[in-house]
Amino acid sequence: MRTEFLRSVQSAVRRSNYASSTRNFSSSASNPERKVTVLGAAGGIGQPLSMLMKLNPLVSTLSLYDLAGTPGVAADCSHINTRAQVSGYMEDKDLAKALEGSDVVIIPAGVPRKPGMTRDDLFNINAGIVKNLCQHVAKHCPNALVNMISNPVNSTVPIASEVFKEAGTYDPKRLFGVTTLDVVRAKTFYATKTGLSVEEVNVPVVGGHAGITILPLFSQAFPQANLGEDDIVALTKRTQDGGTEVVEAKAGKGSATLSMAYAGAIFADACLKGLNGVPDVVECSFVESNVTELPFFASKVRLGVNGVEEIHGLGSMSDYEKEGLAKLIPELKSSIQKGIDFAHKN
Repeated sequence: MRTEFLRSVQSAVRRSNYASSTRNFSSSASNPERKVTVLGAAGGIGQPLSMLMKLNPLVSTLSLYDLAGTPGVAADCSHINTRAQVSGYMEDKDLAKALEGSDVVIIPAGVPRKPGMTRDDLFNINAGIVKNLCQHVAKHCPNALVNMISNPVNSTVPIASEVFKEAGTYDPKRLFGVTTLDVVRAKTFYATKTGLSVEEVNVPVVGGHAGITILPLFSQAFPQANLGEDDIVALTKRTQDGGTEVVEAKAGKGSATLSMAYAGAIFADACLKGLNGVPDVVECSFVESNVTELPFFASKVRLGVNGVEEIHGLGSMSDYEKEGLAKLIPELKSSIQKGIDFAHKN
């Protein structure tokens, strides 16, 4: 039964493109050595994310760090019969060992959203955590690809960029805000509404990673379906409010931890494939960009051996999407500046 279950999980994983490296490499033995570090590994996102990275055949070393509980998470993950060797770290003095030699650093550290919590509330707690961790990243693994999950991403990515600039290690090609969950939601909601197979659906999501800054481009969805404007508006709003939907459904007992871990694992897998030279790896991500007037923006990004290899433009947009873009710019601009200001003042 356990073997059948594992096979079913692996089959689902392949269909979702996660760990699709099995289609590009004959076996884990042919894959390069890659170290992935998860900062915040014992949290609600960190634990399932750590497990999913343990399942990824591209990971040879999995390093887990958090303020508490990490040895248990590491021990648990280490029993899974896959390639990656797992180590757990729990004290500040161990951060250097956790980070050294990392190819990809994933940061889900911080507190999750709770009912009634504003983005400002979240910022006030998580901004300092992110800044501290990024200072260690700059010191111990300056060439790693950094996947920022800690919210609010619209502000924490700019914080990270300023920390790296101050340390003299900033490479815009190696810093990513993980917006994959917005894409995952848009695909799911679109497929459900249209009756299409979710495995075949693709929907680009641009902008930022909070509220109205999330802009799914359903006009560019594939395959195309004949949806009315009311349907598009409803799908857009549901995608934008997806996090709130889960927070309210969990009634104060958590946020979108499982779907975020899944999305984080998909994006980390894409980064690893890019590093390994797999061609045409494209995901949406919040990166330094000149696609708009803003210094950071989420759009399709082609990943490669240097991180960002190409940033795609927005393409053709509907009038509704153009209106959404105009509305999100001021809010996203404010969030970005808030992160930059925090990095300089604290």
